Amino acid sequence: MEIGIDPNIAEFGSFTIGWHGILMFMGIVVGVVLTLRLAKKAGISEDTIITGAIWAVIFGLIGARLSHVIDSWDIYSKDPMKILAFHEGGLGWYGALIGGILAVVIYSRIKKFSLGRFADAAAPGIILGLAIGRIGCTINGDAAGTPTSLPWAFTYTHPDAFAPLWIPTHPAPIYEILWIMATLGLLWWLKGKIKPDGSLFLVMLATYSFGRFIISWARDEGTVLGPLHQSHIISLVLFAAAVALLFRLKTGRVKPEPVETTGQETETKPPSSPVS
Repeated sequence: MEIGIDPNIAEFGSFTIGWHGILMFMGIVVGVVLTLRLAKKAGISEDTIITGAIWAVIFGLIGARLSHVIDSWDIYSKDPMKILAFHEGGLGWYGALIGGILAVVIYSRIKKFSLGRFADAAAPGIILGLAIGRIGCTINGDAAGTPTSLPWAFTYTHPDAFAPLWIPTHPAPIYEILWIMATLGLLWWLKGKIKPDGSLFLVMLATYSFGRFIISWARDEGTVLGPLHQSHIISLVLFAAAVALLFRLKTGRVKPEPVETTGQETETKPPSSPVS
């Protein structure tokens, strides 16, 4: 399948609006809206959700940029000012996820709301938002796969595409979107069934990272440890952490969380935290 779509929608001097940026923004909006709906049903105040989302987006963007810069340090070390050139692209999903988690953990300690309950409400929105963003990656080729002769290979033909031109490659973003949809289906089936609070988020984290580890073999990325890519290593760490924390939750080895006593929340039970 040939993809000849211009990844750039419009240019204003040195500033460019691209499909990836637009779809990433749409993914954030959809993720926040879905989280807002699910979190309100879980008894978390709207103010807490919106403020937490703002924190997560800001820290997520910083983390996304840092992970990309670290992964491409050979380029940025030659011109450090390019690190600030967000408009030129270059964001790492895992960095965004870790940054967002860190932000909400900090905010939950300040605001004293149930981190586990918030995380469970956010899990479907996080994974759905990522799927939408991966559509942008499919268009511009910035998550290109390795060369393949399979009949469903993608061949990028537009000169501004980030993927190698005229080379059939694995449609790695599509593989990821399909895995995300399967993960989302699992989350929706488990929603309201799996306990204690925080378990659903950890299932999402473990399931996604397991699939991402496998999919990364089909992505054209630089190696950092033997044959492993940066995403391989982060996937392994997140999978192990999620499984370990899920075990702690299930065995009751996590201390009760602080509970918000102001606003619309009326939490009376001591939910468990997915990150403690």
